[in-house]
Amino acid sequence: MRFPWGTSDVVDLPTVGTRIDTFTDPAHVEGGPGARLQVARRQAQAFRREFPGTGTPDSITTCDLVTLPYPTRFGLFRASRALAPFLSITNRMLVIRWRDSDGRRRILLFEPSDVELGRYTPYFDNLSQHTPAVIERRMVREHGTVLDHLSRLGIAREEVDYLMFDHLHTQDLRRWIGTTAHQDDLGTTPTAIFPNAKVVVQQDELAAMAELHPLQKPWYQPATYRDVPAEAFLPIDGSIVLGPGVAVVKTPGHVFGNQSLVVNTATGIWVSSENVIATEALTPEHSRLPGLARWARQWQQEIVLNANTIETTADQYNSIILEKTLADRSQSDSRFLQFFPSSELTGMWTNPGTRPTFSHGHITHGPQL
Repeated sequence: MRFPWGTSDVVDLPTVGTRIDTFTDPAHVEGGPGARLQVARRQAQAFRREFPGTGTPDSITTCDLVTLPYPTRFGLFRASRALAPFLSITNRMLVIRWRDSDGRRRILLFEPSDVELGRYTPYFDNLSQHTPAVIERRMVREHGTVLDHLSRLGIAREEVDYLMFDHLHTQDLRRWIGTTAHQDDLGTTPTAIFPNAKVVVQQDELAAMAELHPLQKPWYQPATYRDVPAEAFLPIDGSIVLGPGVAVVKTPGHVFGNQSLVVNTATGIWVSSENVIATEALTPEHSRLPGLARWARQWQQEIVLNANTIETTADQYNSIILEKTLADRSQSDSRFLQFFPSSELTGMWTNPGTRPTFSHGHITHGPQL
């Protein structure tokens, strides 16, 4: 697999936002993962004090995309004692709007997955081929497409400034940002649906995708990036403030270039990523999911991570602690945090023992259309 740019070219692409100097790359922290964990806590506490001063966005709207099956042993790591081999997760997109200091309106789509093309991710494609159609229809529920939701919200495609994912697992961006050559499987040379949008992504992830490790291959679609235009990306190295109350924080571990969305709202700070699939995974002592509280107590684990890929597990654990430290308490149940999983655990009768104790379902901030 080769991208239309080399690894060195990624560094030279234009970027965006104001760099956050509070956070230190784990690779630059002296000592082992335990030392990095303590640094992550301190830095998150410092950023929690600073971040509200950046302001708040105008609005945040949650849009459901799809509910689909996911292996329990991945989503709840080694903690779950549920009999069900699969649980269900709901993928959601966040639409975030704000004004820059010069008054210009901005729109960020966080997790705008092209669900139709995402199905061809090797892992999910293989799962679909080995699942009877009648069962698949019961376990996969589509709620609305990215374009349907934007139409409902009155947002034109040309108005979208940024596309962002916590990582690029399953993502096929060809229809969103266009390609420079004919795509045989699509039967066309796609013109960008979002012609003015740039993809905010960590340099580390683009570099890793240029030559995937075998552990990564089931979850990426690298061939779909062969003909996408390099100028559609805004690679960043670390953490940035993108707008008032909108930050991108590097949280490596689930993938090398993982990143989390952090937003300041009327109810305080929210964090969103797929590092865990349920907010109770950050406070498992309060979970009624079979096995979680006992496992956390027995092994002195503060969190239960989402572990479909274990690229650097200790770093992922530390990143989740950073997220846990940043997020405010939920106003509806203070046992849980304002952590919004980009793929949230969803109870279904087909998956006994996997119904979450607590769910957010959505983030609401500002006017809702």
